[in-house]
Amino acid sequence: MIAPITPEEREQAIQDALAIIRRNIPRYQGCCQNHSSLHGWYPTCKNDQWTTGFWPGELWLSWEFTHDDACKRSGEEAVDSFLERIIRKTAVDHHDMGFLYTPSCVAPFLLTGNGKAREAALLAADQLTTRFQKTGGFLQAWGVMGRKEDYRYIIDCLLNLPLLYWASEQTGENRYRDIALTHTATCLNHSFRNDFSTYHTFFMDPVTGEGVRGETCQGYRSDSSWARGQAWAIYGLALAYKYTKDSKLPSLFDGVVHYFLSRLPEDMIPYWDLMFQTGDEPRDSSSASIAACGLLEMGRLLATDAYEKTAKELMGSLVRSCRVKPDDDANGLVYHGTYSKKSPYNSCTEEGVDECVSWGDYFYLEALMRLENPSWRSYW
Repeated sequence: MIAPITPEEREQAIQDALAIIRRNIPRYQGCCQNHSSLHGWYPTCKNDQWTTGFWPGELWLSWEFTHDDACKRSGEEAVDSFLERIIRKTAVDHHDMGFLYTPSCVAPFLLTGNGKAREAALLAADQLTTRFQKTGGFLQAWGVMGRKEDYRYIIDCLLNLPLLYWASEQTGENRYRDIALTHTATCLNHSFRNDFSTYHTFFMDPVTGEGVRGETCQGYRSDSSWARGQAWAIYGLALAYKYTKDSKLPSLFDGVVHYFLSRLPEDMIPYWDLMFQTGDEPRDSSSASIAACGLLEMGRLLATDAYEKTAKELMGSLVRSCRVKPDDDANGLVYHGTYSKKSPYNSCTEEGVDECVSWGDYFYLEALMRLENPSWRSYW
């Protein structure tokens, strides 16, 4: 059994994270943070990755907590960069508009009414709709639109859909919401196995629109369950319930959570694929943070304490065994993340193994902020 995070541990973890974020602001002035660290330190990069929205998201979480002007100024500079990116259509021909624009632009609009942020996020929502495939009813993840070998979606996309719901609320146009609802229905029909594990990616038939097969890109193999994919499903189902109140979702959520928890090692820090529960395989701490956010969201929606208790256990383990401290030789927030681990059965490029990862840092801080302020207004 892992002891839940204590209020004292939570406060210390938040203060440690804020200190590291403040220290990082000059480093990422006029540039972005790479998707994963190298030996604990994030290189700088251009604003052309699918992950660059998470560092601005950390800034806005920090500003909410501290009202530190440096966080706000840096976050507003990021808004300018993200507006330019979507206007120029720089590396946006994929489905990850929500990951990019929810923490970087929806957040500052909700918090400060920033008009540029709203403009950028709406343009991003429009871009996301261009990935919609009517035949099959889904948002194509990547690749050439309509090409058979690219005709698929991935479980991660559930986290991109809140951008569409937000755009529908902002504009009064149902087309955004309709696409989100259709994609969700397709995902529910195909992405979940009978034991509540998940496929990372699912191929659809471009002629008939029928489901073809589930595969993996980043999990160990197609019949295993990639840990981060299962965590995306946990948070994604909670967000789907937030926007739809579909009565089928709580029981599915519970099954997906149970599968995730039943495959964790004793310390509750997931291995990169849930087929591993012991041994020397790399962990993926980011999966624990994502799952904790989903548990806290669904616990709030259903007014139940059980999910919060589990989230506190996950966060307790993360804070005690994975937290980066301000004096460490690193500039991330959480150790032991895994971006992409190569196996004999997957198609990914190996990088960011046993490192800090940008989304892991963001969702770790979001989970801490949710615990600190149960009435926190979600960006998602």
